[in-house]
Amino acid sequence: MHIIKLSAIDSTNTYLKKLCAEMPVEDYTAVITENQTEGRGQMGSVWSSQSSKNLTFSVFKSLSGFHVEYPFYISMVASLAVVKALERFTIPKLHVKWPNDILAENKKVCGILIENVFKQGQYASTVIGMGLNVNQTEFENLPKASSLKLISGRSFDLDEIAHNIIEQLKFYFEILKCGELTILKEEYESYLFRKNKPSTFKDAEGSLFLGIIKSVSDTGMLQVLLEDDVVKEFDLKTITLLY
Repeated sequence: MHIIKLSAIDSTNTYLKKLCAEMPVEDYTAVITENQTEGRGQMGSVWSSQSSKNLTFSVFKSLSGFHVEYPFYISMVASLAVVKALERFTIPKLHVKWPNDILAENKKVCGILIENVFKQGQYASTVIGMGLNVNQTEFENLPKASSLKLISGRSFDLDEIAHNIIEQLKFYFEILKCGELTILKEEYESYLFRKNKPSTFKDAEGSLFLGIIKSVSDTGMLQVLLEDDVVKEFDLKTITLLY
């Protein structure tokens, strides 16, 4: 397992992508930093983290030999890897809030940012960035955020968690490489937050509506059963789950 440790960096994803552009990088190379100064989340959001308290890292995976028809399955792999690793540490009530936020006891403990690299029009590799709240105990103005320490009452070794997540990434990428998409999708959906429960959503115009999350499409669209018994698909830009 090749791990690069940095005391501070703007973004582990940016660092790892730059490294890949300059030289060959071994599969599952991870870049871990104590302090990420410009962490990014989905759709340009900012990921803030206390220095040395949390696990902020990125992992490189070559996609050579993969048939990537639906890139959202990489997101499923990453989500399942985190959930399964955290289960080993007996973190309770784990869910995936679509598309790939990891919740424990309905609070966000991990965000994932996936950046795929293309060469000659093909998926060449992927860089999976993760920000996992581990030993931080204060989240000012973030009522939906929590950490493993707050939830479990104990402190954790960051390296041990990182190693567990990387091992789980290896396991689920093997399933993806074998083309076992049904296995991945069913397991991902088994952790889907508020699946089959009446929920309130906000659309892009700010209007609220009720629906029930049923599943996720191969392309990563959220499939919601609406009041008129019609299942409609939504992408990340058009819908927000309120909880």
